[in-house]
Amino acid sequence: MKRKKRLIFTVLAAAAALFSVTGCSVSTAEPEAAGTNPPAAGETAPAGTEQQKAEQTEFKFGKIDIPGKDGALCGAPIYIAYENGYFAEEGFDVTLISADFETRKIGLNNGTIPIVNGDFQFFPSIENGINVKVVDGLHEGCIKFAVRPDSDISTVEDLKGKKIGVDEIGGTPHQVASLWLENAGISADPADGEVTFLPYSDGNLEFEALASGEIDVAALWDPLGSIKEKAGEVKIIFDLGTDPFFKGKFCCFLYASEKVLNDNPEEVAALLRAYRKAQEWIYENPEGAVKKIISGNYASIEDEELAVELIKSYGYPSAAQHGEQWDETVEENVRYFVNGLSEIGYLESDPEQFAADIYQKVDVGAY
Repeated sequence: MKRKKRLIFTVLAAAAALFSVTGCSVSTAEPEAAGTNPPAAGETAPAGTEQQKAEQTEFKFGKIDIPGKDGALCGAPIYIAYENGYFAEEGFDVTLISADFETRKIGLNNGTIPIVNGDFQFFPSIENGINVKVVDGLHEGCIKFAVRPDSDISTVEDLKGKKIGVDEIGGTPHQVASLWLENAGISADPADGEVTFLPYSDGNLEFEALASGEIDVAALWDPLGSIKEKAGEVKIIFDLGTDPFFKGKFCCFLYASEKVLNDNPEEVAALLRAYRKAQEWIYENPEGAVKKIISGNYASIEDEELAVELIKSYGYPSAAQHGEQWDETVEENVRYFVNGLSEIGYLESDPEQFAADIYQKVDVGAY
């Protein structure tokens, strides 16, 4: 019999508003290198760059903001779509912005942000009335849980009574940790007192808290966990890309504003084409993608070899994969996580109907 956990989402909503920090962030520092944002008025991009080409493009859909200054390596499709000019090719003058979970929800709901990436963290918000649809899958993996090298914590069962650091309450690492705990019979509801979640606005602060004993576990986006593991400073007890429950499933989906979907479905289709071009380019050019990400200061990593290894592990699809029942795969992943969240009482809706309601197939070739 599934346990009712609706209280946790009331707590999460309040906590997210109180502790709002950069969603998916691994550092409070925003990328400032060339390519992160379009040049200001009167400035000229270096000759021959994709950004210069973009400036010469007539933007069919005009200016839009996309959350994409988060420091997470797995945000690669956003960075590459921007750097390679795919957004511009599809008619968008894009500004990459920082936005926490609450800001993303508000922007999606009113249409000022047309699309974001995120995992199943949005599902309860959709059930509670936010007007958002899942429209595509983005990648696998990308979150790890780290402990001190001398820690006796090695399994999920060892987390009872422990303190877990996350980037924000209600964000993806927090939601992943909650599902991992609940599937093991440990309540993630703060009211039950079985675990404590503490938010940190910077991944490095989270590691300092781990080293000092302020927290027992650090739940983080790549690349910081992998960097620290390679340096021998932590050991990893959970990897989203290899854990049996999550392996082979999307870590992140693409969510579109229902308002934009209804008012201008052509815009959403064009955005998905840009993302898919980026995914396919990353699949073919993982080393090139890493060079662009590092040179543009999009993610906090200097180890190119490690970054390439991580990029490859995220399962970005090829052009052939996009053509092989891709939409059915996305829909199946949505059902999988809806059922998982329903089983532990995080969703109250009928799972089959809810999964059908929150996913919308977009024909990217119809426009």
